[in-house]
Amino acid sequence: MKLFVRDLTVIDASYLCAQRGMVGESWILDVVMSGELNEMSMVLDFSRVKKQIKQLVDEYVDHRLIVPAQNARIHVAESQPGYTTVDLLRDEESIHLNCPDQAYCFIDDDAVTIESVTQHLYQVLEGKLPANVQGLELTLRHENIDGAFYHYSHGLKKHDGNCQRIAHGHRSPIELYVNGQRDAELEQLWAQRWQDIYLGSSEDEVALSVLNLSKHAATVTESTHYGFRYHAPQGKFELAIARSETEVLSTDTTVELLAQYIAEQVSPMVAAKPLEVVAYEGVGKGAMAS
Repeated sequence: MKLFVRDLTVIDASYLCAQRGMVGESWILDVVMSGELNEMSMVLDFSRVKKQIKQLVDEYVDHRLIVPAQNARIHVAESQPGYTTVDLLRDEESIHLNCPDQAYCFIDDDAVTIESVTQHLYQVLEGKLPANVQGLELTLRHENIDGAFYHYSHGLKKHDGNCQRIAHGHRSPIELYVNGQRDAELEQLWAQRWQDIYLGSSEDEVALSVLNLSKHAATVTESTHYGFRYHAPQGKFELAIARSETEVLSTDTTVELLAQYIAEQVSPMVAAKPLEVVAYEGVGKGAMAS
């Protein structure tokens, strides 16, 4: 007997890539389980699926920075108890972090792909399901998006949940309506602007010299990198990231404020025509501004 749950959860995370840098991502998780029926004539009831599997995925993978620990360009070291530095060496586009351990998800591979993250999820769930569940199939997939989208990473220090982590992200559609009609050309222009972008807040920007990064960050300069640092309930978060892959806003980077920011930026491009922005934060949620 098999039990399936489609759209069990969405993993909103970021990952490090030697080619693309820091990439915001959203994956939908589908689950199929097989096994003998229990005393309730079920393999596993749906409420327990959501509580057990979703809780484990949320705890160990979601809203973290996924790091391919076997990549030769990545260096990982403990900076103090409970904190780890992570460095991705990419010449003038290197990325350097010093964050609480819970901000990271380390996978045993040299690249982050749907396949490598799926394999890591199997490891996370191994031995944690009821005994009558004899088989488990996990499928990670992207949302089918009809139109333009971008990948962004950010952190929300005022958030009381895992969004406060300085390097998590989303794969997000963008819809721009001019005079009530979607403008695919404008949408694509914005998607290109925010392709693999880090969105920082000017309130969190600091000089690189005050960051407590590893020796691998010694060569970064103010001309090539931004520095960000903030304290949040989960601890102190520090990041140095290339200016060429960053856009700094004068506000926080909640999806509500991102929608308003996009509207302000796009408005001069459409003269006095009515404009509505639909900005997504991953899959199926977001904000609208006009």
